[in-house]
Amino acid sequence: MGKISQGILGGISGKVGNVVGASWKGIDYLRIMPSKVANPRTVGQVNQRTKFTAVLEFLQPNLDFLKKGYKNLAIKKTAFNAAMSYVLNNAITGSAPNFTVDYALALVSKGTLLGVSNGAMDDSTSGQVDFTWDDNSGEANASTTDKAMVLVYNPSKKESVYILEGADRSTGAESVSIPASFAGDTIETYLAFISEDGSKVSNSAYLGSGTAS
Repeated sequence: MGKISQGILGGISGKVGNVVGASWKGIDYLRIMPSKVANPRTVGQVNQRTKFTAVLEFLQPNLDFLKKGYKNLAIKKTAFNAAMSYVLNNAITGSAPNFTVDYALALVSKGTLLGVSNGAMDDSTSGQVDFTWDDNSGEANASTTDKAMVLVYNPSKKESVYILEGADRSTGAESVSIPASFAGDTIETYLAFISEDGSKVSNSAYLGSGTAS
């Protein structure tokens, strides 16, 4: 049974008729319960669910990374939902029913901080992935103390390894240790920057696909 607080114009808590009321981050909202449809698995619905599943599989191993990478877009929604929306709308490839994430188009961080200059990765050393970049400190809003955010994603295992506050931008290099179980698997790699106080992040740069050693 639902309750209407503060009179008829107040917030609804619970279910009143076909209206459900709830509160999220202090924001009261209403939604109408969906009507039953004759065919809940139309081609369009199945395609959307397939895309949604592909994006979820990619993003879920990267939750903590996304919390920082999309923090400035978490306005009346979570950072994860902001990332879901971006990848669904900008980084899906393939045709029905074989939709997949285009890793080169996906962003695991999105913001206004100056991004990566000449980023590269090297997967030739056993048990680690090495990242390098040019120091572009002093350009635009980039600072020497901006921290590298590096991510290695393993699509076959649906697992990621990442560093959220790594080497300074001025250092130009960072290495990530990866599990021995990754050896021989395809990996997808990303690099971004976060300001020292955590208030700004850059768009992530896709550094390519490789094979873990």
